[in-house]
Amino acid sequence: MTTNGSKPSVLFVCVHNAGRSQMAAGLLRHLAGDAVEVRSAGSAPADQINPVAVEAMEELGIDISGQQPKVLTPEDSQASTVVITMGCGDVCPYYPGQRHEDWDIPDPAGQHLDTVRTIRDDIGQRVRALVNDLTSQ
Repeated sequence: MTTNGSKPSVLFVCVHNAGRSQMAAGLLRHLAGDAVEVRSAGSAPADQINPVAVEAMEELGIDISGQQPKVLTPEDSQASTVVITMGCGDVCPYYPGQRHEDWDIPDPAGQHLDTVRTIRDDIGQRVRALVNDLTSQ
């Protein structure tokens, strides 16, 4: 799924941009490399990334510790060919030609590492399917 012959662009959005969307973005960057442009944002960004999410990702050899929660902007959304929301409702504006998905994934905020691992693995399965879909077209 590309526009104008360019590579696809995915925007992951959750409320705080501190857990789910950051893990999804890290996984997509890791799995797709340069084949997909990756963004993440939040409707009400936190001050920092969830340290338990960072720890869970480190177990896979993926470092998201340098990322910062970012506020969702219309420009980020408009520049994306795929917008994936995770628990933030309808905060993303819709633009023609975009693919929208809502992934029902629990918020890892305040959860123990075992729970965050389960959330990470759920996101991982969805991201792998997304990579296969985006790179097979």
